[in-house]
Amino acid sequence: MGKRSNFERVERDFYPTPREAVLPLLPHIADCEYYAEPCVGGGALIGALRELKPSADCLWMSDIAPQFNAPREDAFALGMEEFADCDYIITNPPWNRKVLHPMIDHFSTFRPTWLLFDADWMHTKQSIPFMPWCRKIVSVGRVKWIPDSKMTGKDNCAWYLFDQNAHGPTEFYGRGQS
Repeated sequence: MGKRSNFERVERDFYPTPREAVLPLLPHIADCEYYAEPCVGGGALIGALRELKPSADCLWMSDIAPQFNAPREDAFALGMEEFADCDYIITNPPWNRKVLHPMIDHFSTFRPTWLLFDADWMHTKQSIPFMPWCRKIVSVGRVKWIPDSKMTGKDNCAWYLFDQNAHGPTEFYGRGQS
């Protein structure tokens, strides 16, 4: 699950997004009426947003291996047709860099894109090509990915907003800031 974890990884990085991980994002999507969720998994992120921000509607959802009756689509096959009427793309993507980095590039060409992944990424050399597109980073902290577990994950997380069509500095929001 993380770089310091000795737990066996869940196949295809299927870790449902807990409600608590969505809370820090809410002030930053106040203007969101419509969004797309291209890594929907079991729909936990949509469920949390439906509960916490009922005014926002998910117009598109899909996954390469959906855990319910959602369209089975490769995220890289999606484009303007699926995202046209969305204010944002919001998802908890796979953290595998071979998948994550192309997703940042692909999604942020179409719409401002909120991605939830490890906070340490912003401090690595591999983040350098993507940081010009990073508009906001919102700290989440450690997330309890497995509901019945007593433990949280070993990595701190953050929401990252990427947008290739906007320019300016990256804004950072620490825990409890909005």
